[in-house]
Amino acid sequence: MSEQEVLYEVVDGVATITINRPAKYNALNSSVVTTLREFFKKAEENQTVRVIILTGAGEKAFAAGADITEFQSKNSKTVRPLAENGQMLCKYIESMTKPVIAAVNGIALGGGCEIAMACDIRYASSNAILGQPEINLGIIPGFGGTVRLPRLVRLGMAKELVYSGDHIKADEAFRIGLVNRVFQSVEELKHGALDLAMKLATKPGIALGLAKQSLNNAWEMPLKTNLEFEVDVFCKTFDTEDKDEGVDAFLNKRKANFKHK
Repeated sequence: MSEQEVLYEVVDGVATITINRPAKYNALNSSVVTTLREFFKKAEENQTVRVIILTGAGEKAFAAGADITEFQSKNSKTVRPLAENGQMLCKYIESMTKPVIAAVNGIALGGGCEIAMACDIRYASSNAILGQPEINLGIIPGFGGTVRLPRLVRLGMAKELVYSGDHIKADEAFRIGLVNRVFQSVEELKHGALDLAMKLATKPGIALGLAKQSLNNAWEMPLKTNLEFEVDVFCKTFDTEDKDEGVDAFLNKRKANFKHK
């Protein structure tokens, strides 16, 4: 795979990862998925990176889903690495200590929608189209769609989308809670995602990471266990320099300057 099929850039603490196959609607073949995971890992390990934006090149597609040419001649055994590769990418995005914003600039179907759902926040342009159309190929979502979608939009709505394979527009995705905000153009989306990323980059990194972990635990842990976890990490933040800075800034009515320590 040409390394240019996925782009990586860091500016002012924000890493932007761009799926760069616009001629193919940024379809996700195996090598693209692997490279995405490598770049997310690179961003996680870079101490200067505070926030990550994931998007697609051009104005037509975020990611149109899997590259269907890879499905030909596959059976239950030979397709497993493809599904596991996609699930590992999505689980890695969720497990990162840094916020990830999906800037959905057009089509986000199948695996593209599933990767967006693994991100912390989804912003979309008004031309965005989302959905899980796998049923129309005689298969089901394999990157986590049947797991994350009902947690975001209610079980009944998730079943309707997965069973029908229907696509939904950005305004409907917003109505059901699949995206956080809708912008009128791709250009406005880019600015909106960057504005949010820059805002989050000023927040205390340790507290952000712990908040992300505790919020994600709400999907996986019993209430009692997660409440205990929240108390533990709440207390942990009191041993950070950022807690001292934040409290002092508040009491002295000045803007906090967090060091992520």
